Amino acid sequence: MHHAALDVKDSRFGQIVVDGQGRALYLFAADKTTESTCYDACATAWPPLLAEKGTKIDAMHAAAASLTGTTTRKDSTIQVTYNGHPLYYFAGDKNPGEITCQAVVNFGAAWYVVDSSGNAITKTG
Repeated sequence: MHHAALDVKDSRFGQIVVDGQGRALYLFAADKTTESTCYDACATAWPPLLAEKGTKIDAMHAAAASLTGTTTRKDSTIQVTYNGHPLYYFAGDKNPGEITCQAVVNFGAAWYVVDSSGNAITKTG
């Protein structure tokens, strides 16, 4: 686990929220609250962005500090949220800037990259 940081970078989908290393972050449309619904096989394919308990989330550049937060997962780990959405990586995205699973339905709902306001970007391609 590491100190969590959120940033905003340009992508083919527009400006998206990324981690401090520039890796794309996604929201899961099945998460209707700040509580994650992605566990087990889902969390293997879509690892949650975790932070240390009590860690302040760094908001860099166009990421809004007021939108950052955390939620406690069932296993007591702390997941970073943005605008109330738990954030996840996609295991198939290996490098900063890679977005290989935008708008894909997986584990019962769609996965979307997130804009700087914390909303899902639903466009494909």
